[in-house]
Amino acid sequence: MKISELSAYIDGTIVCNADKADKEVYSAFSSDMMSDVLAFVLDQGVLITGLINPQIVRTALMMDIECIVVVRGKTPDEAIISLAEANGIVIVTTKKNMFETSGRLYSAGLKA
Repeated sequence: MKISELSAYIDGTIVCNADKADKEVYSAFSSDMMSDVLAFVLDQGVLITGLINPQIVRTALMMDIECIVVVRGKTPDEAIISLAEANGIVIVTTKKNMFETSGRLYSAGLKA
């Protein structure tokens, strides 16, 4: 699914790198613990998290994650957005919680 479609499924807003929203992603991982992301992510293109600190972008870079979905209505600050923009990572925000976001995207075809 394209990142733009992903955003629509979760009533999301693309906050940076909207020009990359046509990228295809096939799987996702949900966690607020970046140590779990580092330990368990194999081939996920999307990180779903409630964290809003620069570590989410740095972790995404290390794991080749192309899109970060920030849940629970949280908004990343300019430092996070700038870091993501500089590294080509799309950030999507949604007011939905992590459980509903994960469920919607799984139902839409993203795999774990």
